[in-house]
Amino acid sequence: MLRRFVCLVFVAAACAGSPAAQPAAPPLSIVESAPDDPSVERPASAVTSTSTPTPVTAPPTRSAATGDGDRDAGRDGNRTDPSVVTTAAGTAPGSTTAPDPNAITPEGFERVTARVTKPDGETCDLCLWLADDGEQRSRGLMFVTDLGSADGMAFRYPDPHTGTFWMKNTVLPLSIAFFDPAGSFMEAFDMEPCERDPCFRYATPSGFSVAVETAQGDLAAIGLVAGSSLALLDLPCAA
Repeated sequence: MLRRFVCLVFVAAACAGSPAAQPAAPPLSIVESAPDDPSVERPASAVTSTSTPTPVTAPPTRSAATGDGDRDAGRDGNRTDPSVVTTAAGTAPGSTTAPDPNAITPEGFERVTARVTKPDGETCDLCLWLADDGEQRSRGLMFVTDLGSADGMAFRYPDPHTGTFWMKNTVLPLSIAFFDPAGSFMEAFDMEPCERDPCFRYATPSGFSVAVETAQGDLAAIGLVAGSSLALLDLPCAA
């Protein structure tokens, strides 16, 4: 998968040195649920900025696609992963693999610039697909096999949001990071595609405003780690 990555301080590779985010249960379509619903569990390996979650038994990690409680229209877990090997700045050095002509990339979303401030104060710019309304957040990365010319997808909510994610009909294993209304990192975890019903639902942190999904394991490479912050600039990505 090809992704454009621009670093404001040290060039594109700058974000790659960030500490790795710890895997945690993956985000999925967001479905509202009661706080005492016993079927909803917090990801066992979630990384948070304040405390360590109590371990819980959960299925394999899964990708997360956020929604307004309507992301129940899961994702397709029967397709294959993209064949292009990439880094945070694009195709891996020395790679000669051509883009997969059958790859499915996000459609109907605009790409916007997002500015990441790392814990040490260094800043980097990302290019993210933007899911900015209920329909887009419900669809998210369903059926997508390649992120194309972006580093991931941002799910933005008009008000602080709390819910659950699931991975039905999601093809790519994903990692997801959550940010509060001020843009501060809250929590992150990994998710795997759901191959059969019932799909596990993962509780989000309370009151997040933006969630970012990327290829599983790539959060640290793009600087989305504990102590970081994120700002969606609503500017088109640089060509």
